[in-house]
Amino acid sequence: MYAISLGDDGAELCPLEPWQAEEFLAHVDRGRELIGQHIALADVVTDPESSRAFLQGYADKAAADTGRLCGVRIDGKLVGGVLFRSMDVAQGIAEAGCWLEPAAVGKGLITRAVGVLIDWAVEERGIHRVEWRVSTANAPSIAVARRLGMTKEGVLRASYPYRGQRSDMEIWSVLAPEWRARQRAARGQGA
Repeated sequence: MYAISLGDDGAELCPLEPWQAEEFLAHVDRGRELIGQHIALADVVTDPESSRAFLQGYADKAAADTGRLCGVRIDGKLVGGVLFRSMDVAQGIAEAGCWLEPAAVGKGLITRAVGVLIDWAVEERGIHRVEWRVSTANAPSIAVARRLGMTKEGVLRASYPYRGQRSDMEIWSVLAPEWRARQRAARGQGA
């Protein structure tokens, strides 16, 4: 299995696959309260069968080139995940997402991990637009969008039904030319 280093702190980006369902469930259990504040993962992955089904769904998406799921690990321990919930290569559009368990918050892991995914999508798969949809109440996720250089495009009012309430969702995005310029600037190569 491959792993991509996310820095000098032992953090890595790795695939998550159906055979890892028990480990994935244990990770979700550790972070269930935090994860469930804004996304449905905490309600979807509740037992070994649902954990395996979730991971299999993303394995199927990867095989069809319509989505991706990767785990974020610190020193080998699964602490979070990043994904492309959807990916349409023909249209050049992907929607990114993420989550962390509490012990991993505040380390910059998501920004680094999503950056690797965006770079792969833009450079390897030809994706032109990466979207980030986030509850207006999810300040940490909005901060990630900003750190990734995304532009806030607007708010979809009462568009996300979750746990019996409707939430407003912000739409952020970064386009391939913006991403490439940002990457060149980060490497000190200018335009």
